[in-house]
Amino acid sequence: MRYNFLPSFARRKGRITKLQEKNLSFLADYSLKHPNTLNDNPSFDKIALEIGFGNGEDFFSFAKEKNNTLFLASEVYKSGIGNLIGKIREHSLENICIHEGDIRDLIFEEEGFRFDEVYIICPDPWPKDRHHKRRLLNKEFFARIQACLKPNSLLFLSTDWKNYAEHIQDVLRDFEDKFSVETIKQIPGREFSKFQKKGINEGREIYSFKLSLI
Repeated sequence: MRYNFLPSFARRKGRITKLQEKNLSFLADYSLKHPNTLNDNPSFDKIALEIGFGNGEDFFSFAKEKNNTLFLASEVYKSGIGNLIGKIREHSLENICIHEGDIRDLIFEEEGFRFDEVYIICPDPWPKDRHHKRRLLNKEFFARIQACLKPNSLLFLSTDWKNYAEHIQDVLRDFEDKFSVETIKQIPGREFSKFQKKGINEGREIYSFKLSLI
């Protein structure tokens, strides 16, 4: 079955530097070949999914510290992917696989994903009412991601838009038998990302949630 999703990210053409272009030539070395690439790797204690790592700065620092965790990291913008690959190569990290594109094209189509942790930091908020249907964190997404989680797994979410936080809480009422939801001040082990800092500087509050699979 092929899914046709409304884009959950704003289409914008970012500038690609020559260094990012060079780094992108190594993308195949870090691309996920099959879910079993994650599942059948005894070198790591956990498997985690990072959805939308932006410019890669915050995520790289996090993944570097959690070297016992194997990450599948997804992003739609080539500039951020190029930045991340550069850092991976510079520091010889071996715990990051990269998916270029909409993560839903992967987890809705492929079977076999089993994550211990999922991180979604400041997805595109689509603040206007007429655009809410484009938000990533909707009923269909939570139903699918729940099927990709191991027992006792954790899902961490963050947004700097109040009406998106309220939307998340509304959607999760349909999953009270699947997730225990806790409001937290900050996601453990994470520094504020570029987008979170931007929201704070513009006077917005950071809303973070910890979902535990029941």
